[in-house]
Amino acid sequence: MENVTTYVGIDAHKKDLFIAMLIGTQEKPVTWTVPNETQAVRRLVRKLERSAPGPVRCYYEAGPCGYTLQREMATERVSCQVVAPALIPRKPGEKIKTNRRDAHKIAELARAELLTEVRPPTPAEEAVRDLGRARDDAREDLQRCRHRLGKLLLRRGLHYPGRNWTQAHRHWINGIEWGHASTGVVVNDYLLAIDQLEARLTELDAALTTIAEKGPYAEPVGWLRCFRGIDTLTAILLLAELHDFQRFHDPRALMAYVGLVPGENSSGEKHRRGRITRTGNALVRRLLVETAWHYQHRAGIGPALARRRTGQPSRVIAIADRAQQRLCRRFRRLMEQHKPAPKTAVAVARELAGFLWAALQPAQ
Repeated sequence: MENVTTYVGIDAHKKDLFIAMLIGTQEKPVTWTVPNETQAVRRLVRKLERSAPGPVRCYYEAGPCGYTLQREMATERVSCQVVAPALIPRKPGEKIKTNRRDAHKIAELARAELLTEVRPPTPAEEAVRDLGRARDDAREDLQRCRHRLGKLLLRRGLHYPGRNWTQAHRHWINGIEWGHASTGVVVNDYLLAIDQLEARLTELDAALTTIAEKGPYAEPVGWLRCFRGIDTLTAILLLAELHDFQRFHDPRALMAYVGLVPGENSSGEKHRRGRITRTGNALVRRLLVETAWHYQHRAGIGPALARRRTGQPSRVIAIADRAQQRLCRRFRRLMEQHKPAPKTAVAVARELAGFLWAALQPAQ
């Protein structure tokens, strides 16, 4: 009985944890509920150790509760794995869903080795990732505020002939005389919100830049900055979101993780490929597509890129050069074939992910 493994499925919620325990090959699980609290988790670990004749393996879905449960159980030296909810097999005819059923299902699938494990970030990695996401939230909020003011000006028939959101554009807005005091209050409120968000964005950018200049991010950030279109902020955001390139065994795994591979629905002799899957990390996917637009121009090394490459390993620079030559050529050929520009950028972003994966691999 010492080699019998106990599989524990946990359906984690804000207040409660729903437990389903399968010892060995037993069919009917033992189920119970415990509060989602630190002391209750410790009592749960002791109960599992007393009940299980052999090793214990716990599983729960990644979700809004984060990785706190996994870290608490790891502190108690119990194996706890976080699984990807989007990759859990589901029966099309299954119409009943409860917390206990979900816990039982996780335990059964874990015993059948049908679950895909998620590599949890460390607390330090999660803190940097949260900072990067806060920066992206501020960017989105700023964009919304600018859109609100821009649409108000459009409704009033006011059009600025130059580039928007420059100092000259702001001076033009400040010089507009409004016929009603209420409209002036609205415009001032929008401008105040824009000023606040721009200040927030500047502070968050400075904090990310400071982190990027220190270990363990300084070296990989320097490597990524060797690529065209990638500077400090883009590099640190990519590293913070992915937090471990070694978990992708090949470039295709990284491409699939960020949802840049085409979907497919093939059966028999019919092969149907559709648009990209758009699964996984949306922020990384957006950053890669934005970077891909830089490769629409002719390949070359400008002064800024040359400065970023100063002191970097020749291996990484060689990979970045190959990437630039290939991606610029591919962008141009796809456009010559009259492919839509957004589709071309996505195709280039997919290949760019492979080059970034190669650059961040340890030197052989």
